[in-house]
Amino acid sequence: MRKFLVFLIVALALMVFAKDFIVVGTTDKIRSLDPARCYDYFSSNILQNVMVGLVDYKIGTSILKPMLAESWDVLDGGKTYVFHLRKDAVFEDGTPIDAHVFKYSFDRVIKLNGDPAFLLSDVVEKTEVVDDYTFKVTLKYPFSAFISVLGYTVAYPVNPKVYPENEFYEDVPSASGPYRVKEWIRDVRIVLEENPKFFGEKPKTKVIIINFYESAATLRLALETGEIDVAYRHLDPRDIIDLKGREDIVVYEGASPQIRYLVINVTQKPFDDKRVRKAIAYAVDRKRIIEDVFVGLAKPLYSLIPEGMWSHKNVFPERDLEKAKELLKEAGYDEKHPLTIDLWYTPTHYGTTEADVAQVLKESLEETGVIKVNIKYAEWSTYIDYFLEGAMGLFLLGWYPDYLDPDDYVWPFLSESGAKSLGSFYSNKFVEELMIKARGFTGESARIPFYEKVQNILAEDVPYIPLWQGVATCAAKKSVKGILLEPTQIFRYYILYEE
Repeated sequence: MRKFLVFLIVALALMVFAKDFIVVGTTDKIRSLDPARCYDYFSSNILQNVMVGLVDYKIGTSILKPMLAESWDVLDGGKTYVFHLRKDAVFEDGTPIDAHVFKYSFDRVIKLNGDPAFLLSDVVEKTEVVDDYTFKVTLKYPFSAFISVLGYTVAYPVNPKVYPENEFYEDVPSASGPYRVKEWIRDVRIVLEENPKFFGEKPKTKVIIINFYESAATLRLALETGEIDVAYRHLDPRDIIDLKGREDIVVYEGASPQIRYLVINVTQKPFDDKRVRKAIAYAVDRKRIIEDVFVGLAKPLYSLIPEGMWSHKNVFPERDLEKAKELLKEAGYDEKHPLTIDLWYTPTHYGTTEADVAQVLKESLEETGVIKVNIKYAEWSTYIDYFLEGAMGLFLLGWYPDYLDPDDYVWPFLSESGAKSLGSFYSNKFVEELMIKARGFTGESARIPFYEKVQNILAEDVPYIPLWQGVATCAAKKSVKGILLEPTQIFRYYILYEE
């Protein structure tokens, strides 16, 4: 009887404990948890659960709300922002998050000049501490989407006691949000636990364990065997369809502002010839990618601004092999003297479908009879280094919005500083002037003509070739609740719970 009671107590304790954690699986990777360097989706998403900024989005919407800033004033015709900070916010070690911290953080981002720094440095003139809880930012010019930028991780304050001023920080962050990092074994596991110092609402689940997997197949197996409770980024599209037939698993789908595209390094031969870039744009087969690789779980995209967002305009052409061959002939290439190029992809960061996408693109381009394609690949961290160094001429990338505004689909791509961070090295002063003018207006109707002109020039210069617009997906045990595929693409672990 005593043994039975002990067994029962242990079993009940395990049942209670089981409600205190949820296990998530992913094939994605973390590159950096320093807001000054972090500029990939999954790293940003971890920061969105362990840190907070001046503003945040209301859950499930694209509406901004105050967070570390209780309120703000916009002065000087939109060039000056004065933020009035809440006084109860601290980092996990108790360090107050005040105006001095914000100045340190903003200035540090700009000084270190990491991948996302241009989001602040291109527009911020100076930062000032008015008093301990009043922070002032002066812009170089009025920018109507500036508050939206502040909702992204590049503007999150960092703990000066942890993050060094003169170099990037590659360890566990000092939390200011709902969770703190309890354990991080790179590419193996990261464990988030409730942050007792967070001023806001407590997480619905005390511990989130995120396990990293090498392939979509092992991720699916982990979900089906109960090793994980949630599979988020990236199941194979065919697996998603199969899992819809299971009674114990729920598949979630949502609209997504995520876009996928080819980057062309316009400074590298033969891609420095616009005719070559335009020929590739004519030869790509978007519809085949969507049908053969994504079994319909995507849609073709003909501009960088996604379909459904105001100012979107279809500016890239439909497939036309004859036009592609005509342009290649003008550039000096034919069947006897073919154009030989390398096409790069990264095998796991965007899911295991990426190799299939590269193969379809290779076949599409080679159908011209004039292009020969060598497929090459590199893991994500190396891949980033390659395109930042200008080592790759043609490669696949994806975009998850920093802020929900058309500006975020043109400025990071077509401004000189943004283009460097994406590896195209494109530079067009007229386009930059158009985008700056668009930033100065607050109404959509006044900004649309500028973005339409920018998109027209994009299709003419072709530093990027938009391919498709994704669909957000997630699969989970039926008992897991709170999963939201938000328009902002923020996946909030702190609202997950298990019944």
